[in-house]
Amino acid sequence: MDEKQLKITACKIRKGIIEGVYRAKAGHPGGSLSSADLFAYLYFVEMNVDPAHPKDENRDRFVLSKGHVAPALYATLAHRGYFPVEELKTLRQIGSRLQGHPDMKHIPGVDMSSGSLGQGISAACGMALAGKLQDKDYRVYTLLGDGEIQEGQVWEAAMFAAHRKLDNLVVIVDNNGLQIDGNIADVMSPYPINEKFKAFGLEVIEISAHDFTQIEAAFQKARTIKGKPTAIIAKSIKGKDVSFMENNASWHGTAPNQEQYEIAMADLDQILAELEG
Repeated sequence: MDEKQLKITACKIRKGIIEGVYRAKAGHPGGSLSSADLFAYLYFVEMNVDPAHPKDENRDRFVLSKGHVAPALYATLAHRGYFPVEELKTLRQIGSRLQGHPDMKHIPGVDMSSGSLGQGISAACGMALAGKLQDKDYRVYTLLGDGEIQEGQVWEAAMFAAHRKLDNLVVIVDNNGLQIDGNIADVMSPYPINEKFKAFGLEVIEISAHDFTQIEAAFQKARTIKGKPTAIIAKSIKGKDVSFMENNASWHGTAPNQEQYEIAMADLDQILAELEG
């Protein structure tokens, strides 16, 4: 693992998020920014994927269960080479394939259309079970929001995954503590998240979502777990690395104006310059 390069990649993903949401004048920057480090590790280290062959039947699969953070997935796919980075500027615009939620029919690298909260993990379970039944070696990853796990379907899927012993499935929870209406603990507390997943039969690993050493150790450990799926609870900062967005629920689904866009890009450019210097 090249930690410095991963940090650079994550920063470029964050710049892509801000660029897209600003141009669209709509979108979800907060949770996209909080998950950028996880995306960088998944697509540049962990997952067996090839942009030249996005439908390879032996590839690893990824399902963005919290589909509204599509800006993060798009920025990641662009920097991984699935489509031009310049295309991020077309987010949510008429004629663009980069819709507000991921669309598997039109966007290379998107394995599942998603957006209805709670449903992505079920799709991931189906992919993982299919892999088992077909004796395939691919692994399946799904990213959930911590507000999203208030949905009951999440827990049905967790029960199913454990019952079917889907050890090729990794469930990642972006635990930034905030959802559209505020603090998740105030809206409808899902805590203790770790104990809940353990009770449903998953191996649980708790990490910082912004520490690549911890991220690497978690995914490496997940590969050693046999007979049950793994849940990685990743404690993160909503709006990570953009000064005025950090830990601010109002940036869950709000686009920056021009002044805010310039501040955000300056924040990220400074981080990038320090990393590349």
